[in-house]
Amino acid sequence: MKLPKMIIFDYGHTLIYEEKADYIKGNAEVLKHAIKNPRGVTGKDVQNKADEILYEIRKNNSILEMHNFNFSRLLFELFDVEFSMSPIEIEKILWDNAAPGTLMPGIETLIDYINERGIRSGVMSNISFSEESLIERINNALPDNKFEFIIASSAYCFRKPHRFIFEIALNKAKLSPDEIWFCGDNTAADIIGASNAGMFPVWYDSPLECHYRWKSNETPTCEHLHIREWDELIGILN
Repeated sequence: MKLPKMIIFDYGHTLIYEEKADYIKGNAEVLKHAIKNPRGVTGKDVQNKADEILYEIRKNNSILEMHNFNFSRLLFELFDVEFSMSPIEIEKILWDNAAPGTLMPGIETLIDYINERGIRSGVMSNISFSEESLIERINNALPDNKFEFIIASSAYCFRKPHRFIFEIALNKAKLSPDEIWFCGDNTAADIIGASNAGMFPVWYDSPLECHYRWKSNETPTCEHLHIREWDELIGILN
């Protein structure tokens, strides 16, 4: 293990904490902006159909990503619902109302520390929301960040731990894999994925409950650093 030239962070439950998502509420807020809703569908109606679609997407595939713009288009056109807003405006209303985010404890201090030390940084997230919305949310929450890139899997078809999404990060970083540490909370996607890509993995195992992780984390067998608080990482870097 050598000290990193760059640290890449996961988004959810790593930089930002999201309460358990209420997409019925989010979809209800979106429907308030519809210019046509001939069937009078509700947020619950929309979410029931969204769950059905998501099941079909995920049941035979967990590695490809569907962009939320395409997902929403399919979802609302099935109900003949129309909007005058852009897809990104619809998306922001949905996300902000369904799953507002707050900073993970200690992350501001860590970001300030790596900035002061001159350690480069970036973000890579498995997320169907657009890269534009993800960048805006992160920059609003962490205005002093110096992230060189913020990658959303929605923009690149593949989800972590697939090697292609890690190759995108490496291409943007212009560093060899062993010069990068990857910090994330999901042992399969983040820790094993980073290790397979040649990066050094940091398992950020926060005591805060994660509401959306599909499976419990299992301790990875690859070499990695296991921390529960961001202060621990500052101590190690010191």
